[in-house]
Amino acid sequence: MSPTRVTHPQDDGRGEHFRVRIEGFGVGTWDLDLKTMEWEWSDTSKALLGVSPDQPESYELFLSRLEPKDRERVESAVRRVRERGGGFDVSFRVSGAIGGEKWIRARAGLIHDEAGAARHLSGIFLDIDEEKHVEEALRTRETHLRSILHTVPDAMIVIDGRGIVQLFSTAAERLFGWSEQEAIGQNVSILMPEPDRARHDGYIARYRSTQDPHIIGIGRIVTGKRRDGTTFPMHLSIGEMQSGGEPYFTGFVRDLTEHQKTQAQLQELQSELVHVSRLSAMGEMASALAHELNQPLAAISNYMKGSRRLLAGSADPNLAKIESALDRAAEQAVRAGQIIRRLRDFVARGESEKRVESLSKLIEEAGALGLAGAREQNVQLRFSLDQNADLVLADRVQIQQVLVNLFRNALEAMAQSPRRELVVTNARVGDDMIEVEVSDTGSGFQDDVIPNLFQTFFTTKETGMGVGLSISRSIIEAHGGRMWAESNASGGATFRFTLPAADES
Repeated sequence: MSPTRVTHPQDDGRGEHFRVRIEGFGVGTWDLDLKTMEWEWSDTSKALLGVSPDQPESYELFLSRLEPKDRERVESAVRRVRERGGGFDVSFRVSGAIGGEKWIRARAGLIHDEAGAARHLSGIFLDIDEEKHVEEALRTRETHLRSILHTVPDAMIVIDGRGIVQLFSTAAERLFGWSEQEAIGQNVSILMPEPDRARHDGYIARYRSTQDPHIIGIGRIVTGKRRDGTTFPMHLSIGEMQSGGEPYFTGFVRDLTEHQKTQAQLQELQSELVHVSRLSAMGEMASALAHELNQPLAAISNYMKGSRRLLAGSADPNLAKIESALDRAAEQAVRAGQIIRRLRDFVARGESEKRVESLSKLIEEAGALGLAGAREQNVQLRFSLDQNADLVLADRVQIQQVLVNLFRNALEAMAQSPRRELVVTNARVGDDMIEVEVSDTGSGFQDDVIPNLFQTFFTTKETGMGVGLSISRSIIEAHGGRMWAESNASGGATFRFTLPAADES
């Protein structure tokens, strides 16, 4: 409101008429004599500030209705206008208003006397409470959105229909190496290597002309480019929205670098486990064959010796040759038995590389291999692991081989079960051993199965070889532990094995 040279607004009949009209719209009027500090305000102004109509008018009464922090600000604005001139526009809160705190906006202009001196500050009060609440709600929503953008693990990028970055989340800053201030306003193609960088504007133009939604809402694996020029694999999902008739695209980006490294490590571990499993199976089969062949070889040697004694009284002219042949055959049978015994000793004496390992980590890595597809089969997994019984002295690959075998057996046993739950726990047994328990809710064991469960070539599966559990028990026993099985209360199977505890000091 610009300064005006009049004596007083009430001296003008047209001004009074105008004042009455604006008050009819809920706008209050007020006037402050800057020389005497006399205060006048309308009934509408009093109602807006929560003052009864019969209360005496005063500048102090007006100030008393303001929140303490706002009162100082209003007084400072009045002094500034009185001393320097200019307009008056201040928003403040009224305390104790009906319904609680209320926001009011005061606007006014200077009125000069005939000598040109500032005499009155005359203006209006506006109820801006609703606008303030809307403003606060928008501010709260923006703050909430900002907090999400700062904490969401996936990078989030918003671009307009020309490919210009409008929003760049904190995760995007970490992932691509650009700050939010640097990225906003640039073309999103800076985040892409060639040839996608050169083609991206064409992709957007083609989408806007054809409206073909083949890129919207569908995740795909693409290559991203960091600020330093390095590239990385990423999973990209794109959403679209319209605002003001213009399209905006939101991209959600997940870095797949660690995922691919993990996949490669799992594949390497799986290959290693398969290799060790095959070697163990060969060793177990060799041991079993050695045990089985040793007996018939011993029988052959005995039969040879018995045949030689039967020929002792014979007058056959070839007797010497026959006795020599029998002696040599017996010697070869004994030699074959010695070779087989040495093979058994070699297999049984096979040393493994034992180190201090974290049992929880072994179980986690083995679960990634042996429990693949468990979620699709609606199997509930529960690892209840005691960190105070975590360190064991073990060969990592061999123990993971045992765990993978138990996990896969459990999944197969629960394939037809209405309830599918796999529980893995650990506990310290005595001072020097740790026990691991793997329980399922599968079909369990028949009465005659458990005594033969760990025998080589014994199996209850149609396509099983019957060496998995036998190998597993051999591995555990080679570690100085033991392994056994039992039925559990849910009707399923529980396998337990022990390993030597490692010194945690």
